[in-house]
This record gives sequence, structure tokens and C-alpha cells, in this order.
Amino acid sequence: MANSTALTAGFANSGQPTTTAPPSRSSSRGDQVASLETPVRPQRNAKADDNIPKGTFERAPVGALADRDYSHTQLDADKARELINAYRKQKGLKPLRLNPALTEAAKAHSRDLAKWDRISHYGSDGSNPWDRVKRAGYNAKLAAENVGTGQTTIEEVMKGWQASTGHNKNLLLSDAQEMGIALVQDPRTEFKTFWTLVVGSSL
Repeated sequence: MANSTALTAGFANSGQPTTTAPPSRSSSRGDQVASLETPVRPQRNAKADDNIPKGTFERAPVGALADRDYSHTQLDADKARELINAYRKQKGLKPLRLNPALTEAAKAHSRDLAKWDRISHYGSDGSNPWDRVKRAGYNAKLAAENVGTGQTTIEEVMKGWQASTGHNKNLLLSDAQEMGIALVQDPRTEFKTFWTLVVGSSL
């Protein structure tokens, strides 16, 4: 079995900045796919209502994270905001404030990822981050999404995002003003935890 620490670092390996309306959902771009360096298991939950674009998601190897302790895993949104803003301050950027609509968009995506036990910037209905932000009632002029799976703490998530070019770019978007963040946990899944951050600014 591969080392779980190394695996979790790879589970949060791409971000998707979206400053304008995205291309057609039928198109597939490499920077929208979370990178996983180990072989993935076959899809177990093939259902007619799964409309995620082919090739835009990854799954965890069976048992890869079984030895990790998630008993104390939780999300404090204010603490997460403070961590992100402290990092932005180091780079001379303005702080983000929590936004209910962006939080709802993040929660919806984390729930969907947990349902299907995978990591992706697309939802099972074929939606992309821009779609989900709009659906949540946020009139965005800028929106970007970070995802992570398998991490036990927000600090671990942040380290992974900072080490990833795409995710780090999203953390440091100078025009972003607001954020929403969510965690969904499901011990029945291989990934165990599903983290989503959405940052944006409105019209």
C-alpha cells in the first residue's frame, strides 16, 4: 500500500480559477482534473443520474487512507478564514470575508463528491464551479474553487493547496473578496473527507 501521507498530498493538486463564464461543459481541460499519482479503482457507483464528464474525476485506491485517524476532524469556518487571510496578508493581499452563498456552493459540491466518493471540479450533474456559484445565488464577476480529499485537518489542507500551483493561485487571487468553505465526512468512503473552498467577488 502506498504511504497515506504522500497520497493525501496528491489528492489536492489542481485548482480552477474562473474569471469569466467557463467553456462548454462537454469540453475537458487538464487543469480541471485533480491529479492522483496512484492507480484508481473502477467506478462502483455507476448510475444513470451521473452526468460528470468522462475523465474529469479521480478515485482513491481501496484502503489507501484506512490507517488515518479522522476522529477529531472538523471544520471551523472562522479558523479556516483566519488561516487563509493570514496567508494572503503575508503576500500583501486583502482579507476575505465569509459569504453564505459561496458557503452553500462549497457545501453542495462537498456533498456531491462524498456521495460518489471522488475528487473533481465537476459535479455529478455535469456542473462546474461557475454553475454552482450561480445556482447558489451569487452574482459573480470572479469565482474559483479548490478541492481536497483525505486530509484530517484544515492545516493539512492548506499545506496541500499552497504546494499546488493551481490551488495556491486561487488562495492568492488579488481580486477575490469573499469565500465559502465546507467539509463533508463519510467514513464509508475511501477518501473519508471532502473539502471545498470557493472564493469570489460579486458584480
